[in-house]
Amino acid sequence: MNEHEARVRRVAREDLVLFVNACFACTRQSEFYSDAQGQAVSIGFLHDYIRGNYRRLYARTLAAGINHFNQAQIVFSLLASGRETEASFREEENALIRACLRQLPPQRVYRLFGRLRRERINNRRTRATIRDYVQSRRDPAFDAVKYRSKLNAAAAHAHLALGDELSAFLFRFGEERSYTTPLLDTFREAHYSQRAIYRLPYTVAEGLAQKHGIPRETFLERIEPNLTQAERLRLQQTAQRTKGVDVEFDLARAPLTKLALYLLSRPLNEREARRGEYVAALNGAARRALQRAPARLGKVAAILDRSYSSSGSSVKRRRPLGVALAASVLLRRAARDYRAFWTPACDDELLVTPRGQTNLADPLLDALEWGAELIVIVSDGWENDPPGTVAQLVAAYRRFLDPQHRVSVVHVNPVFDADHYEPRVLGAALPTVGVRDAEDLPTMLGFARFVDGAAELEELDAYLEARARELIGGDR
Repeated sequence: MNEHEARVRRVAREDLVLFVNACFACTRQSEFYSDAQGQAVSIGFLHDYIRGNYRRLYARTLAAGINHFNQAQIVFSLLASGRETEASFREEENALIRACLRQLPPQRVYRLFGRLRRERINNRRTRATIRDYVQSRRDPAFDAVKYRSKLNAAAAHAHLALGDELSAFLFRFGEERSYTTPLLDTFREAHYSQRAIYRLPYTVAEGLAQKHGIPRETFLERIEPNLTQAERLRLQQTAQRTKGVDVEFDLARAPLTKLALYLLSRPLNEREARRGEYVAALNGAARRALQRAPARLGKVAAILDRSYSSSGSSVKRRRPLGVALAASVLLRRAARDYRAFWTPACDDELLVTPRGQTNLADPLLDALEWGAELIVIVSDGWENDPPGTVAQLVAAYRRFLDPQHRVSVVHVNPVFDADHYEPRVLGAALPTVGVRDAEDLPTMLGFARFVDGAAELEELDAYLEARARELIGGDR
């Protein structure tokens, strides 16, 4: 391989690593240091660039464990540019799209179908994709009620044949006096009967409750058994900000990061009073996460940034701090030996709050002195007390004390830096990987070897190909 070919491969690897990292961290929402518009422009450019230059690997990124927003964006881009697909790869690309859609939350899929309609993307593959997804749904009547307008739009866009009753419900609602499908008939009945409202999904019932003039407190009290975990969390957060009706959150079923975010939204005196219950719930959520993505680690130290910027933004409240708390719980359970170093220092992580500046160098020295084999730094990368110290410290440590890299240091960043098209890095001396949730950690710790340049393009290609086979195989 000549020098030019080597440079081309190196650039391709760096491009793909940059893109995968961005797809873990970016959700096109405002962050503490950047607004939503900047996020949208940056991630949109990355999608167009990678799809145009590395389409095969772009499609296989669907299987890399990236967040839902970027999965939907990749599917949209692939469907909108089907003519660019190589004939030899078309079957795999179609299979990746189908498998990805079936794992996405249905509301996000129907939102994607709505976007396809607005953008007038209606080629044969798009119609087949919509048809296959709708036909794969276990309960079409539930979708017709909960996502009525979205399913209506998707069916019209793809010219779907849904059966007489479902078509009548979606396109001629009000003409039928009754439906044989119980849920469809309950929805019809709820337009004139308040009692029927409480047999419907919350998002459907909410609008009908307003139509009937039902007081908010009465409605929430009676609809509570129908709430999903995500709906309970949103209502809890709204109640805290507006002093509305408090809705009980099921601690035993919540995913780890969502549970951590919920706990951080609770008052400190409540966290202290329910300490045993909350700690047990966090450990249970970490156990479930590691069952889905096993990780066995040795002596691990975590440097956890709780500076003021970890409070997040108005649309991502406390998310960086929530990811740090959830990561600490996950690593403690996965490690043989574990220590957490919060910065600023915090003696009780259940009572952690955002405050102060970001000093990462002092806890890094403490972690090295403790003898950690793996050091995970969870931070948004805005080191300012003082700036740039961690990179210098790691570089000096590698040069004089650990040239064999016996100690691994990885920076995990839950925040996307729109100005640099990637999660903000702490320096060239240590790899930075993006995450959306703490549950991404096992995947991203394995991906870190591509970030620091230790693996070549061929290994990254093989990694994505293997993940693609797993996703397609698991969908069959």
